[in-house]
Formats: sequence, C-alpha cells, structure tokens
Amino acid sequence: MLKTYSYSTLSETDIQRLITRNADESHQVTDVVLDIISNVRTGGDSSLKELAQKFDKVSLDTLYLDKSEIEDLAMRIPREQQRALEIAFQNIHRFHSIQVKRERVVETMPGVKCWREIRPIEKVGLYIPGGSAVLPSTLLMLGIPARIAGCKEIVVCSPPQRDGKINGYVAYCLHLLKIERIYLVGGAQAVAAMAFGTETIPKVDKIFGPGNQFVTKAKSLVQSMTNVSIDMPAGPSEVLVIADETANPTFVAADLLAQAEHGADSQAILVATTESLIERVNQELVQQLAQLPRQDIAQKAIENSYAILANNHEDAMKFSNSYAPEHLLLEVAEWEPLTRRILNAGSVFLGHLTPESAGDYASGTNHTLPTSGYARAYSGVSVDSFVKKITFQHINEEGIKQIGATVEILAELEGLQAHKNAVTVRK
Repeated sequence: MLKTYSYSTLSETDIQRLITRNADESHQVTDVVLDIISNVRTGGDSSLKELAQKFDKVSLDTLYLDKSEIEDLAMRIPREQQRALEIAFQNIHRFHSIQVKRERVVETMPGVKCWREIRPIEKVGLYIPGGSAVLPSTLLMLGIPARIAGCKEIVVCSPPQRDGKINGYVAYCLHLLKIERIYLVGGAQAVAAMAFGTETIPKVDKIFGPGNQFVTKAKSLVQSMTNVSIDMPAGPSEVLVIADETANPTFVAADLLAQAEHGADSQAILVATTESLIERVNQELVQQLAQLPRQDIAQKAIENSYAILANNHEDAMKFSNSYAPEHLLLEVAEWEPLTRRILNAGSVFLGHLTPESAGDYASGTNHTLPTSGYARAYSGVSVDSFVKKITFQHINEEGIKQIGATVEILAELEGLQAHKNAVTVRK
C-alpha cells in the first residue's frame, strides 16, 4: 500500500522531492482561479449564480439563507447530533477564551511608556468547505474565535447543496454562533466574492478557512490583488505519524485513513522505526479501506502517500521537521522527550490514545492549520488571528528629556533632519 523509503539512503534532493506537495508547476490551477476571480469581480452576483450552476449543479434565486431558514434547518437535526455540536462548541470556546490577554504597560525609560491594546478585525469572511464533505466543525473552529475576538461583522460562505439549502448541521452551528445569514457560494468564487464584494456579499478585511487547491490559490491571489488579508495557505489536509515498535498498527492505519478520506490530494505519511510495523500498518490499511464509504477517495490519497523507515527517533524527527506537517502524531512509548525536538508542525497529538480526530472536532484546539509545509512559518487559527494589536506610547516632560538626545542623534545619522526637529522643538 504505502511505498517505503529508507531515510538513511535519501539524499537532500530526494527529501525535497518527497516533502513537496500540491505544486502547480504548469499553472493550471492558477489560470482557472484567475479566470474565476475575474468573472466574479466584473459580474458580481450574476457570475456567482452561473458558477453555482456550473460547479454545484444548482440554480439559485437568491445567494443567501436568512435567520428563519437557518433556524428551520437547524431544528430538524436529531437531538443527539445537536448535543454533540454543543459539547464541541463548549470545549472549543473554553480553549480559545483563555487566549485573550491584556498586556502590561512597559516604562522603557523614565517618562516613556509603551503598550499594546487589542482591537478586533471589523469584517471577517469565513469559508466553510462543502464539496465532497460538509464540515460544520470548521464553522465552529472559525466562528468561535471570531466571536470571542469581538469581530463586528462575520460573513459566512459555503457551497449550496443540490436543494439550494445548506446542511442542517452547519445550520445548527450558525444557530450556536448567533450568525443570522449564510451565503450560498463555494470554491474560489466565494473567496473572490468576499475579497471584492458583490451586490449581495459584503467585502471583508480578512478571509479564513481551509479548502482545496483552488480555494488556497484564490486566497493567495486575492491577497496580492487587494488590501484583504488571509489567515494562512490552508489547502489539502495532511498527517504525519511517527510510530515505534510500541505502536498499535490498527491505530496507526486508522489515523492515516482519517486524513486520506478528506480528499484525493490529501497526504498521509508514516515514519516508522521498524520495517515490521510498516508491513502490519499496510495490512491494516487494506482491511480498513474496504470498510470506508469514501474508499475511492481514501485509496487515491494513500497512493499519493508513503512511509519512511527511520533508524531511530532522532531521524524520524528530522524528517518530520523537514516535512512540517499540518498534523503530527507521536505514537511512541516515550513521547515527552520528542516534543522538545518539534520545530515545525501545525498541531501535535501525543501518545497512543490521542487520535487526530479529537482535535478535528471536540478536544478544543483549532483544526484550521497550515499545510503544504507552511507550518515552518505559520501558526494555526486562534483568537489572535481575528485581532490586531495596536501599539501605544506616551512621553511626558521627563521622558522627552531622557529620550530626546538619542532620537536626535539617530535621526541626524540617517540624514532625516525633520525627524530630529520634531524632537528638538519639544525640548
């Protein structure tokens, strides 16, 4: 099932080839997305309806559902599912609520005080995928920190279902979040609509949400074309499992398939310290794949994945840090020493009894994470993603005397006389 490579025989070029994913070398994705962006930018709502017909196979009279329609759909789902979403909501809210912290004022020198204050981003756009799998959990992961941050306007876009509505579970999440409108737009066109605005969909200040290669490319492109920012390049999902001889091959295979079923372009990487474990995991993959409703999708993702045979935990961690996975699972007996070696990862799951699925849904951590190696520089979504931290400073009479000469000298050596004068006139 998983093609195996021995870490000790891999060159740096080999490693770079293995860790590269979702490349668009022929620019096919870029060209398609640029065309969609252009259509939405010039055609507005009418283009969105045409694209819904083309991609979602649905004819839309209006591009949104209002509060009454949302509530009607939300209340149709069984109480058991409502309760599960409520528990997830509570855990995610509990974890994110502690992220709001007021910083103290620092007196850098007598009479010179500096500090930062938090302000919410006013208008945010949340993209909720709804293609091959509808993801109400993503709405909670984005909507909860947006609410905690205090964002004034939350715009939600998600692809329409064939009946021109939304999934009842997504509706119930909207109910929990007290969001009274959802726009029936998916894919790159949703990103374009939130970036430029249309007759119906408001322009936002920052766009959030995972998606396929087209959504990810659209986010990157609109950020370069407008003053709208994005959370991160969050594309097709991926997992890397580090496992030793103590790992349960059934658990490992299940964790790999949990990511593989997201999409054919997902990746599930196993880094094992014994060849026998790789063999047993491959056997489990065959058995478990046969039982999955999304077998065809998961099978394609597994074909796009591989295993690395590492000599020891140190080599396993080296490869993991090079790969920079969205999700990193340490299915080893002694995981605590390894956590200090983690340099690049979106979210980490420790021990044999911590499935990645828990973080996807209900443990409390956020599942909107950097993919495709961007974990080298990006963090996952948090309350910080929805706020700005503005710096303040105040200088009194003593402070201008203390700092004045320093500023004058530095301004003069840079040849900026007006900068120097702005201090001199105050002394």
